[in-house]
Amino acid sequence: MSFEPIENYGVIGNMCSIALVGVNGSIDFLCYPNFDSPSVFAALLDDEKGGSFQIQPQLKKKRVRQLYLPDTNILLTRFLAEEGLVELTDYMPIATDGEQPNEIIRTLAVIRGEVDFKMRCQPRFNYAMSGHTVKLEERCAIFSPASDACPPMALHSTTALRQESQDAISNFSLRAGESATFVFGGVRPQGEQPEMEFVEQRFHETARFWKGWIAKSKYKGRWRETVNRSALMLKLLTSQKHGSLIAAPTFSLPEQIGGVRNWDYRFTWLRDATFSLYALIRLGFVDETEAFIDWLKGRLGDDAERGPLQVMYGIDGRQKLDELTLDHLRGYEHSKPVRIGNAAYQQLQLDIYGEMMDSIYLANKYGDSISYAGWQEVLRILEWLGKNWQRPDEGIWEVRGGGREFLHSRLMCWVAFDRALRLAQKRSLSGPLDAWQRIRDAIRNDIFTNFWDDDLRSFVQSKGTKDLDASVLLMPLMRFISPVDPMWRSTMRAIEARLVEGTLVRRYEAERTHVDGIPGGEGSFTACSFWYIECLARAGELEKAQLLFEKLLGYANHLGLYSEQLGPGGQHLGNFPQAFTHLALISTATYLDRVLSGKDDAVWR
Repeated sequence: MSFEPIENYGVIGNMCSIALVGVNGSIDFLCYPNFDSPSVFAALLDDEKGGSFQIQPQLKKKRVRQLYLPDTNILLTRFLAEEGLVELTDYMPIATDGEQPNEIIRTLAVIRGEVDFKMRCQPRFNYAMSGHTVKLEERCAIFSPASDACPPMALHSTTALRQESQDAISNFSLRAGESATFVFGGVRPQGEQPEMEFVEQRFHETARFWKGWIAKSKYKGRWRETVNRSALMLKLLTSQKHGSLIAAPTFSLPEQIGGVRNWDYRFTWLRDATFSLYALIRLGFVDETEAFIDWLKGRLGDDAERGPLQVMYGIDGRQKLDELTLDHLRGYEHSKPVRIGNAAYQQLQLDIYGEMMDSIYLANKYGDSISYAGWQEVLRILEWLGKNWQRPDEGIWEVRGGGREFLHSRLMCWVAFDRALRLAQKRSLSGPLDAWQRIRDAIRNDIFTNFWDDDLRSFVQSKGTKDLDASVLLMPLMRFISPVDPMWRSTMRAIEARLVEGTLVRRYEAERTHVDGIPGGEGSFTACSFWYIECLARAGELEKAQLLFEKLLGYANHLGLYSEQLGPGGQHLGNFPQAFTHLALISTATYLDRVLSGKDDAVWR
């Protein structure tokens, strides 16, 4: 085996777990039974040790097409050759009643010809750190890991299985009209077998679930298929049990090939709250919005080490996310270290308070009103923020080079008090409104006084520097400054000169400024590219914005999915697929469509 490019994967899932399926028919990544559980397959990070679930049609000079069945997260990989045509269908049934097994179903069908196949299921439990035993029963292999960190798993098959070392393999042939099915998941109670005769029924139930869900979208505008695919991806990244949203289903995919910027994104960032709510509200998905807010309410009563709130949490709301390195894995394209956990959970990032308050404001506008107890928690948090908004912090990009006074953090502190004032006035809620207004105005004056550089004619990344940062693109999106203000227009020109390449935007000049305290560089940050385009649209540059938006859509992979970043050659880098990118895509697409259609922007952030 060899490493497949990150963009050569599709994903399947059931809102508990997600698997990455390559165009070669191999599942090379799966954490089970939950998003943040130890990996079972991780060939994406080590193609020798990581483990995979391979299905290989033995075809010469084959071509491959991979697509989602329309309006679903059911993945179809089609292998085409002169001697035969094969379709591989992958999906995870949705546990709508709470009783459906947490499983992957893989069905092979030969459409034309007679084709030989090789199947190898080689789980490597607990991040490939734990061995396991294999027990073969009739067309079933039971994998029992030595570690208690992982549950035993079973592979059921309609073909004969045999054991080879710690793997289950099967070599078989199928003629046109014949099919084979593999079901991989938890061991059923008392040796219960999966009902292979009901696999087709489960396929149709799963298709109906996804089609029924996306049909609730109110979006009927331009780029509808692209927007719907992003929405379906966000739904996959949402925990059905908890209502929280993970940043990405993978860990340690590099931001630079061979570099050390390799992080674990299988957690819930409060920062994503604003963007997820904004995107989902624009599409009309109220249930998901309310579920996320319910999860967020559970965090308001917690106290973290550095303040009332924490930067990120486990999907279940847990606070401790210790960062470890897995030195036995060589990393994607030899990019080490391979990390699990994320030490940034201990950082001070003051912008999360603005994002939290913006989320509560939006939820109150489009959903249920905040409770009395919830408002009391808001009062407590804002009292703390009123005393701490001037502190240096690690900022939106979670730098590891020491705290600074970052513009984006200051901006979002302004948002926190601005949205609290708006909400209190709208809902007639009690609170120290005069004090909040004084703090909000003080923050605004501080930004215009201390974060503007007369030489650059631009707002800068942090106080006392001449560094630029693409996070300033959120200033007009958060309604802090008019998108046609002369100070903003000159800031855009400075960003275009130093951070923009065509339609691609870098977060900051990593290799020049070393602000993040980490060696090496990174690619362009795709969410920032979408922010840039939305800023152009809000400034009235619609023709340019539309052209750049449609060019940026061309950087998606063959399924319309995006990782975190794009490398020098346009290759996908960083964890994949990334919620932040797809959230930004939805925001930009919906806004751009409205203004191109001559409509006012009816959704207030």
